[in-house]
Amino acid sequence: MKKIFISLLLALALIWILGCVALYRVMQKPPETFARFMKKLPGPVAFLAFPFETLWTKARAGELAVGDAAPDFSLRKLDKSDTVQLSTLTAQGKPVCLIFGSYT
Repeated sequence: MKKIFISLLLALALIWILGCVALYRVMQKPPETFARFMKKLPGPVAFLAFPFETLWTKARAGELAVGDAAPDFSLRKLDKSDTVQLSTLTAQGKPVCLIFGSYT
C-alpha cells in the first residue's frame, strides 16, 4: 500500500512539473497562442493548480532594465488616420513620456 501511495505521489508530482513547464513555455509565445491555450483549460485549473503568477512574471519579464532606452515601435493614432513611431518622436529632440497600462 505504501509503494502504491509513493508511486501515485511521484506520478502526480511529475504531471505537475510537466504542466508547469508546458504553461511556462506557452506563456513565452505570442498573446494569441497563449489565449488559445488558456481557452482550452477548464475553469480556474491553471490558477489553482499551478503557480500561475510566478510563471507569468518569469516568462514575460523581458530584457529591459531601468534606464535602458525604449525599443522602437509604431502605433496607430486613435482616429486611425496615421501611425506614430517612437524613433521619429525622439529624433525631434523633445522628451517623450511612455505610459503603459490598462484603462478598462
